[in-house]
Amino acid sequence: MDKKRRNSSIIAGLDVGTTKICAIVGEVTDDRINILSLKSHPSTGLRKGIVIDIEATANSIKNAVADAGEHAGIDIREVYVGIAGSHIKSFNSFGAVGIKGSEVTREDVDRAIDSASAVYVPLDREILHVLPTDFILDGQDGIKDPVGMAGVRLEVKVYIVTGAVASVQNLLKCCERAGLEVVDIVLQPLASAEATLNEEEREMGIAVVDIGGGTTDVAIYKEGCLRHTAVLGIGGNHFTNDMSVGLRLPFHEAERVKKKYGSVLIGTPAAEEVEVVAIDGQVRGIPAKYLAEILHPRAEELLELVKQELQAMHDNGLVVSGIVLTGGASLISGFDRLAEAILSLPVRTGYPDLALRNELKNSRRPSALNEDPSGFRGMKEANGEFSSPMYSTGIGLVLYGMQMLPSAEKEGFSTDIFNKLVSKMTGWFKNILRKK
Repeated sequence: MDKKRRNSSIIAGLDVGTTKICAIVGEVTDDRINILSLKSHPSTGLRKGIVIDIEATANSIKNAVADAGEHAGIDIREVYVGIAGSHIKSFNSFGAVGIKGSEVTREDVDRAIDSASAVYVPLDREILHVLPTDFILDGQDGIKDPVGMAGVRLEVKVYIVTGAVASVQNLLKCCERAGLEVVDIVLQPLASAEATLNEEEREMGIAVVDIGGGTTDVAIYKEGCLRHTAVLGIGGNHFTNDMSVGLRLPFHEAERVKKKYGSVLIGTPAAEEVEVVAIDGQVRGIPAKYLAEILHPRAEELLELVKQELQAMHDNGLVVSGIVLTGGASLISGFDRLAEAILSLPVRTGYPDLALRNELKNSRRPSALNEDPSGFRGMKEANGEFSSPMYSTGIGLVLYGMQMLPSAEKEGFSTDIFNKLVSKMTGWFKNILRKK
């Protein structure tokens, strides 16, 4: 493959998280995507998804991107960046227009979306995404793509995601200092869902619970569309901090012990011991049951917050039929079982699965609630470290970038409608750059 063609098919995603910066490089060939490289570096300049030290964050980004580019054999200059944090706010909106001709055109759809987007937003906030959830033509709802249909009045319901201008600008500055051009900014729960959900789950109703380092993102899908997002103030670092304080361990040692031996299920045999390195450097053994006794209350607290969020949506008529846990902390032993007990819903751990995205358009996808993903098709590390919930957001960013390529298949909405959404996002992004 010549260099020009190769560069045109390369996509890089950048997951800027509280605990790690993850850079992922993918290559699209014949509407298929292969992961070439995935590298992560400790994140030192963020707290709960928000930049608190630009220089430290920029250095972490630079290191992660440099490692990923070297491993893939390319020079990464453009990236798709994920954004999250407590500053993200979302709401529903509605718009309506009269049809100019005898049938609905792309222009009519664009005008309807523009009408729904014309809402008041505070000066310190900007619209990130405008996502159509339902089209209504002359009173008939449930329409996914009205183009070509006969009618007089077109209405659209949209879900609008906003972010704090300052938080976004700081993230852009970090990328700029790392020598990167940001192609687009993507809400992280959207990216995680792109990597872990199949079409059947999106249709029947599913909640993605992405447990990051500083916060937990909840995204609810129903009838193929994003219907609700929320940010909860508990993440994997809270579990680690509890162990650090409770067992008097250095934070990095508490993190290691949590990942290797941690469990949220109380009942581990008392005779089983775990060796840890204390603050004074001494190695000692502690009963494994202590780990569960520390981690269980925090996991229960987080899942109760998720339950409250789901109950609030249930009261508003939004019912889900399952839960997908993803993010690094979802790998703590027993988390899925505890979630099933507290939430009273089927639960699975969401592994990023490119194989589903690489299937032919008319292929039937398996139900992800009953079948675990097997990894990435066409990639050497098919069942290796790449296929981990901690990389769901990063993999999802690459998949998002794939959709933006002219040759990529667009699912759900038609190509023109998808491009309309992209143009809205890009227009906002350019305005942010002008303000810098």
